[in-house]
Amino acid sequence: MLLRLRVSLPDRPGGLGQVAKALGTLGADILQVTVLEREAGRAVDDFTVSWPGPVTASEARERLSAVPGVRVEGVWATKEVPGSALDYDLLMHVVSEPARGFATLVDALPGLCGAEWSLAVADGAVRHASLAAPAEFDLPEPPPRAISLDARELRLMLLPVVALGMHVIVARAEGPVFHRAELERAARIVDVVAKLAARAPAQS
Repeated sequence: MLLRLRVSLPDRPGGLGQVAKALGTLGADILQVTVLEREAGRAVDDFTVSWPGPVTASEARERLSAVPGVRVEGVWATKEVPGSALDYDLLMHVVSEPARGFATLVDALPGLCGAEWSLAVADGAVRHASLAAPAEFDLPEPPPRAISLDARELRLMLLPVVALGMHVIVARAEGPVFHRAELERAARIVDVVAKLAARAPAQS
């Protein structure tokens, strides 16, 4: 079973090794580590792990929280393939077919962001939607810049495409609120896709 674990730990020599050792003791195989933040003497890291057999998020959280100084900020199932270059694959597809840029983007974002679904909304209507996305979406007050928020049972990223009057939404039901590092990465990808899609020849 593939899981992502967001862990806050002391930013000192041996801190990361301590968490890795604890995961190994629990039988988890670490496939990827992403450093999201280092400040105020602490680091926030995302671990993508292969956990043997079924395990609930609460079980994983309880067992890892026993490590001194460690805070588990989120545990959720993921379909991400560690080591793959999904962002580059996405941009290559958009370069090949810029007219389908936003449809390709929306399909790819859940895998890129450890999320469940994504869609693009313009003028109150869903223009593109990934698998598992709702057919309709009531967009909160459209933000002028990229933001993440906790909305009822969903964690959301709202990513504006100002030139098109469009917003791209990425959602996950499990795990923590999207970290600012995730938000910045997604916003950059949306900006690049928007520029590539703008170069597509007009369809008659």
